[in-house]
Amino acid sequence: MNNTAPCETCGNVYDKAFTVTLHGQPHVFDSFECAIHALAPICEHCDCRIIGHGVESEGKIFCCAHCATHAGERGLKDRQ
Repeated sequence: MNNTAPCETCGNVYDKAFTVTLHGQPHVFDSFECAIHALAPICEHCDCRIIGHGVESEGKIFCCAHCATHAGERGLKDRQ
């Protein structure tokens, strides 16, 4: 795709930019790094960007069951 719109994270205009549609809204990025920074959810416990499966409990998302346990959640397991 030849997209000349600037990356919404860093503002770079790149001839190989791409568009990610999330919840019906298009987002233009020049790299996966910028897309992750803008769109990946954040762990409720350690504040890292969740780029894998993560775990969820009652609307909260965590990067892993270990962080969920530290935040007081019980019974969550990492996906295998």
